[in-house]
Order: sequence, then C-alpha cells, then structure tokens
Amino acid sequence: MRARKIVTAVAAGATLMTGMAVTGQASADAADLAGAAGTFHRQTLTWHGCRTGPDDETGEKLDAAGAQCAEVTVPLDYRDPRGRTISVAISRIRATDPARRRGALLINPGGPGGSGVPQVLLAGYMPAVAARYDLIGMDPRFVGRNRQIRCRWTTDTPTRSAGPTRRTFDESVTLMKELADGCAQGDRDLLPHATTRNTARDMDVVREVLGEPKLSYLGYSYGTYLGAVYTQMFGARADRIVLDSAVGPDVYGPDLLSENGPAIAAALRNWASWAAARDAEYGLGTTEAEVLATVERVNQAATRRPLRVGPYRLGFQHVPYLLFVRLYDDRPEAYAGLAAEVRVLADAARGRTVTVPASLKETLDGLFTGSGSAEDRAGTPIICADKPATRDPQSYFRDIQAHRADEPLFGPMTRNVSPCSFWPTAPVEAPTTIGNDVPLLVVGATGDPVTPYPGQRAMHRALTGSRMVTLRGAYRHGAYLAAGDTCVDATVNRYLVDGVLPGGDTVCDRDGAPGGRR
Repeated sequence: MRARKIVTAVAAGATLMTGMAVTGQASADAADLAGAAGTFHRQTLTWHGCRTGPDDETGEKLDAAGAQCAEVTVPLDYRDPRGRTISVAISRIRATDPARRRGALLINPGGPGGSGVPQVLLAGYMPAVAARYDLIGMDPRFVGRNRQIRCRWTTDTPTRSAGPTRRTFDESVTLMKELADGCAQGDRDLLPHATTRNTARDMDVVREVLGEPKLSYLGYSYGTYLGAVYTQMFGARADRIVLDSAVGPDVYGPDLLSENGPAIAAALRNWASWAAARDAEYGLGTTEAEVLATVERVNQAATRRPLRVGPYRLGFQHVPYLLFVRLYDDRPEAYAGLAAEVRVLADAARGRTVTVPASLKETLDGLFTGSGSAEDRAGTPIICADKPATRDPQSYFRDIQAHRADEPLFGPMTRNVSPCSFWPTAPVEAPTTIGNDVPLLVVGATGDPVTPYPGQRAMHRALTGSRMVTLRGAYRHGAYLAAGDTCVDATVNRYLVDGVLPGGDTVCDRDGAPGGRR
C-alpha cells in the first residue's frame, strides 16, 4: 500500500507487559538468524552525513535536523550467509533526553517500496517520543538509497483500470506481462530475495548492530504487515510496536487491493459531499449525487476517447487511479486539491483546452514516463516475492465482471490482474501466518480507502495481545500524527513514552474527542 503521503500529511489503560509467550516458529526464526548472521551482528557502523550530493534535498534536510546515516551489511540470501551480501541504508536522530532514553524506534512509511531513511524527520512532530528514543529510519532492501532492482518500466505503477470490456482487460494483461518481463530482464537474480521476511531479518540485524536488546517500531500501511511479520519471527525482541492503518493479514499479496472498491467509493462520496457544499467555487454540482455524476461523466468521456490534459492523454485506465491516490487524505486542503483537479478533468471531458495542474504534474509524469517516485517499481518485486499470484488472467476478468454492478468505477482497477501473475520467479518460502500475542497497538480510521477498516480489524484479531484505537468518521490513510487528532496522538504517545496500552479498544471521534471504549 502506498503510504508515502504520511510524512507530507504530517507537515501540512493497561501497563505494557514485559513478558510474552513466544511461539515455537518465532523461536526457530530467531535461532536461525542468530546462526546465519552472527558475523553480521558484529559489524561496526561508520556514521556519516546523509547528503549524497548537491541535488539530494532529503539528505540536506536530514543533515539540518542533526541526523546521521550509515550502511548495514546483510546477506542477500539468509540461507547462504557466506554468499553474496548487500547493504541497507539507515538513518538516526539520537534521543533528545539521553538520561531517559529507552531504546531505538524504527519507522517504516509503507509502500511496499517506501523509503524509511527520511522518516526520522518525524522527530519534530513527536517531541515526547523523540526525547526517549533514537529514531531509526531504514530503507528496506532494494528500496531508496539501497541497490535497487532494475525494472525496465515506463510507468511508476501497475495500478490501473481494466476498463469496460474484455478487449480492454486483455490490453491490461499485455501491459502486466510487459512489466513483469521488464523486471526479469533487469535483476532476475535479486527477485527471489526481495521479501518482507528478509526485510524483517534485516531489521533484526540492524537492532543487533545498534546494540539494542529489543526494537520498538512504528509502521504505516504496508509497514504494519512488515511489523507484524517482525513480531511473528522475532517476538521476544519486539518492544513497543505501533501499527497504523493496518493491512489485512490475509489480504496482503498480489491481490491486496481486491477488497478496496467499497472503501474507495465511500471516500469518494465523502469528498463529493464536501465539494457539493462548495459548488460556487468548483462548479462540480450542488449535491453529492451531482458531483458524483460529474465524476462519472469524466470517466465515461475518457472511456470513449482519451482526455487531452496538456501533453497527456488520460484514458479509462487512468481516471480511477488518479481519484484513488487523491483520496488518501481527508483534510480540507487535500479535498480542495482534488476538487480543482476534477474541475480540470471535467473541462477536458467537454473538449475544452486545459493545462496540467501543478499538483498533478508529478503524478502524470510518473504515470506516463516512469520519471516519478520509484516506490511502486520497488514495491512490486516485494509483493510478488512474498506470495504467489494465480497464473490464470481469466480468473481476474471473472472477478471484475462479478462486481461491475456494485463496484462500477473502482472494481475494474482494484480487482485487475498484476505483474505478479507473470512473474519470472516463484516465492522461495511460504507467506508468514500472522498470529501471536505480542503486546502492541493497532491504529486506524474507519473510512480508510487504502487499507480498509475490516482488514485493520482482522490484523487486530490476529494479534491477540494488541489493543486498537480507531479514528471514527475519518476517510483517510494514516491516523497517528498525520490526522492532527489529539485523542489518537495522545493514546499512541502514552504507549510509546510510558508503555501504557489502553485497557480496551478505544474510539476517537474525528474532532479529537474520545468516543469511548468497546
């Protein structure tokens, strides 16, 4: 799940138990790593500045914030620890109150494919937490500043609609084959090792190299799955764990968006109601139904003939995706941006000459040229390495057809085939079964369009030692820090700083007031 907007969004009780039951599989995973990676645990880090060159704006911000960066050597294949090695980039901002320092808190923004190194910049938004922990960012293997898998793509993302017919679906099948082949021609030898389980193993090497007996963790979106896998494999080494906007543990994999259609549609309706109240400004309709009708006219026009938006031609493949990625955030400024963009698309649907809005340019550049963020290009190999996909494209078409009536706009996108169906390598180990009693905190929003609330609840149920705090009435992805909700932030901060989990599952209303327990 793409969660790279978490940091952008930020910029705009029972006492935690010290003991836990460790499953036999978790003990075996920890023992295997200790045996395989002992030499890697003993390496000495060389800390240095984070800026890599004059164009490295992120490195410049990290240096200005007092961060340090380093590289940790890990095995490419943990089954062959004496074989080929790779490095993972990490960053650190030391605890601002060393006398009360608790340990290290590793932060992952999701994706998969999101860069973790910049996440230590959250220190300025969580001062009480930053006082107690060294904040650690880690770029997962093959992501960010690490050696990346070369997938020869001319687009940033395989997420697009299959369209209205069998012919348009077959066109998407052809594209997904081409994308898979683009990865096969690049770094095929790396593909089997781009797994979440290996990233969890890398995390534990980082923990050991840092000299920490336990590791605390804050993960968003896909980062919740990574955190859950870590607790499954290394539960005895998990300290205070926060999983925000959790991925359903049984949904994660090549079809991870397959159940998102209703949640995205609900978020679109929420935005449409907001836009209808501002028809004088945006001219999209005076009621929710009228705004949604405007969106449907845009989609239908793009189905008949690609919309001319500056140098780009937006077709039926693109419109649902552009709406989806703009619905991650329900703050007024985000909704205003989407409304302005839909206004442009509506004008293009009428045949008017329009220019590319500045807010859309990076997205469209990446969508049509592959020049934007590498997050999805990096994330697809991880998903495909984690879990096998069905090799029968017809099964995806049948699924789309079965849901055309109830998911007409987003179903052909969320249920579409992916490159994993044509992936050149098979997973080398079974997917992780999530189910343990590690004490931790699950956080989420009821209207999350990216990791829908039923999946968040499923993760909570699988992690039997967890408590959950729900942001009710929010249609957004990311609740802690990103939503500006005092109730959620206070609950998470109390857990990370004082080790206090809520006595039961807690509900916070969108305005920041506690909604009660259940």
